[in-house]
Amino acid sequence: MRHRLLVPSLLASAALCLPGLAACSQDSAAPERTTQAAETPGRSASADAADGDDRATSETASARADDVGLTGKVIAVDPGHNGGNADHPETINRQVPDGRGGTKACNTTGTSTSSDYPEADFTWAVARKLEKSLTDAGAEVVLSREDNTGVGPCVDERGTFADDADLLVSIHANGSESSAVKGFHIIVADPGENEKTERASVDLAKSVGKSMGEEFTPNRAYGQDAISRRPDLAGLNNASVPAVIVECGEMRNPSEAKLMESKSGQEKYADALFDGVVDWF
Repeated sequence: MRHRLLVPSLLASAALCLPGLAACSQDSAAPERTTQAAETPGRSASADAADGDDRATSETASARADDVGLTGKVIAVDPGHNGGNADHPETINRQVPDGRGGTKACNTTGTSTSSDYPEADFTWAVARKLEKSLTDAGAEVVLSREDNTGVGPCVDERGTFADDADLLVSIHANGSESSAVKGFHIIVADPGENEKTERASVDLAKSVGKSMGEEFTPNRAYGQDAISRRPDLAGLNNASVPAVIVECGEMRNPSEAKLMESKSGQEKYADALFDGVVDWF
């Protein structure tokens, strides 16, 4: 099954922990103030040790994908930020439409773990694993960026690139200042593009939240269902299809950072997202 990529003209734009698409660094609803953190890739020794069961995990994911039929479905996957954002501040700081009549910075660098493992690396790794599972299940996958070395695209384009898809899942991780904060949460636009799409987005958030909750800790500070509704995120505002941002966990929390840095942990996050998408259809 083929998959598509965002057109090259959009890939020249810029990145994200956004004032625009996600809330990974500037979430006013979060229980702790968050920060934009280092951009230098790194892995901890504990992350390497956690990779021993990667092969078995991957085989399990492939077997599950074979049992699911997504033929004819088009899934848009947006790995937050981009590895080259930090080197191009003039690009990622320029203003773009926020989908509510105002503007936002094109993108940001994202956050990182205490060992400087970047959010952009994590989101890219999870997105590629999710892409494989969805493609194996018969879906066509549309990615917002083609690699983890470029810049952007901007947050408005991270919504509009999905116009021909059935849904949009944007992958992120949060960066609260306190290492005690733990858990995932999911964000939908408020208000949505239209009433029907808004309802579908909430249903998608609930489906993904249920599957994520079977493996990971929900952050109840965002509500009992770990879902928050926000009007200020350009990627969601500019999406014309059901769309969610998934903050997979807290990169400053030691246990969650260890999981996010490991290949086996990334596979688990991708599996949970896959299950949430499948259950939504």
